[in-house]
Amino acid sequence: MEQLTSLIPITLFLILCAGVAFYVHRKHTGGNFVQEYFIGNRSMGAFVLAMTTIATYGSVSSFVGGPGQAWEYGFGWVYMAVCQVTALFLLYGIMGKKLALIGRKINAVTIIDVIRNRYQSNLLANLSALVIVIFFIAMMVAQFVGGAKLFEAVTGYSYLIGLLIFGGAVIIYTTVGGFRGVVLTDALCGIAMLVGIGVLAFGIFSVGGGYENIMATISQTKPTLLEIEADGNMPLGLYFTQWLLVGVLTFVLPQSTVRCLGFKDTKSLRNAMILGTVIMGAMMIGVTSLGVLAQGVLPGTLEEYGSSVDNIIPLTIVASLPPWLAGITIIGPIAASISTVSSLLIASSSAIIKDVYLHHCEEKGKEVKEKTVAYSSQIITLIIGLFVFVLAIVPPDVIWRINMFSFGGLETAFFWVMVMGLFWKRATKTGAILSMAGGVIAYCATMAMGITFMSLHQIVIGISVSFILMVVGSLLTKQQNNETVQAVFFPEYDK
Repeated sequence: MEQLTSLIPITLFLILCAGVAFYVHRKHTGGNFVQEYFIGNRSMGAFVLAMTTIATYGSVSSFVGGPGQAWEYGFGWVYMAVCQVTALFLLYGIMGKKLALIGRKINAVTIIDVIRNRYQSNLLANLSALVIVIFFIAMMVAQFVGGAKLFEAVTGYSYLIGLLIFGGAVIIYTTVGGFRGVVLTDALCGIAMLVGIGVLAFGIFSVGGGYENIMATISQTKPTLLEIEADGNMPLGLYFTQWLLVGVLTFVLPQSTVRCLGFKDTKSLRNAMILGTVIMGAMMIGVTSLGVLAQGVLPGTLEEYGSSVDNIIPLTIVASLPPWLAGITIIGPIAASISTVSSLLIASSSAIIKDVYLHHCEEKGKEVKEKTVAYSSQIITLIIGLFVFVLAIVPPDVIWRINMFSFGGLETAFFWVMVMGLFWKRATKTGAILSMAGGVIAYCATMAMGITFMSLHQIVIGISVSFILMVVGSLLTKQQNNETVQAVFFPEYDK
């Protein structure tokens, strides 16, 4: 009976998300399918824009892996999470308006549309699509695994049942609803995340005897959790690289930047930047802090709880809340998982259909019927989702590491290509191709071999190699003087 009680809330939530997707599909059928399915006809208002970006950024690792690390290392991990507050501010402030204007001028539906037009290179566009699909699949596997593990721990049902229920739901509603369905369900997921954090805080404080009692216990039994360097386990170099990895560099992630192509007007962008930054700060700092405070519920050693930090939050939920409240609480992290998966899934589908297949057909002068585009897009979305589902059946360990690896790969690939492409007239397609390919190879190779520079995360090597190749490759090749490129991307050029 307790299993069923905890299962009901998450089932109802998934049904609600699916209902939204089917409603969107029925209401917005017709017109330009590509514009509607992949970018929602550029109609997002401030609240939806803020919440969909937060929900896309806030993955299951933000609610499970991050707080689990905070439980083990203390408030140092919370201080490190503070950098995430800058994510939306940087995204909207640096990329928002310029990408929106460019997107409307060239009728861009994806970020690869922008890259292709800026550098006039099909090779770079196809390489971008390949990078996106590979790293997005890795991230989606991590989300499926994290959501299913959480489902198993809290409800008592098996991992596979959890994977079938929430994995099946997200694949179906993304396939049916497209971009508009994704952003609307993302808004619901963002609200669910905030509710989940609030309920979990209530449970932890109730079992732990309140904030002051929990802090007093920590100061007496595990005082190193209050130190900024966590007794040497969190050196300053770790802060630097994590601030790069999950803070400063995140504004170029394709799943986030595509949101800049879909908002309604400048007012929506400005309001979303303010609202999103406040909510992001409260959410990320709040949930990571709860990881430390979970010491009031689980005061033992990591070995007692399965030797994995990914177990801490699920066990805390079970130990501090009755089944019906536990069922409501897990909606938050599972919502984080499905919102991230849906955004990555639709972006992967657009990379294959819009950026590769349709562009190839256009170059060959082959006309593709609207109905064919619609069926192809939905089928590809479904196939990718099922492929990720199969990969997740045998779950890997430590999901936050997979997520961070993918973050680093995408940042290495797109940071200088996007930033210099939008703000440096001298950037050329040769420099961009070398930057993306060379940076990703350097990043993946050093990750695989465990090579570091001054004990810093490999993102430092990847992003540095990418920068050098961009600059050198661009300066050694002829500047693109295409008048269309200059007029669209640098309108002040001729003034």
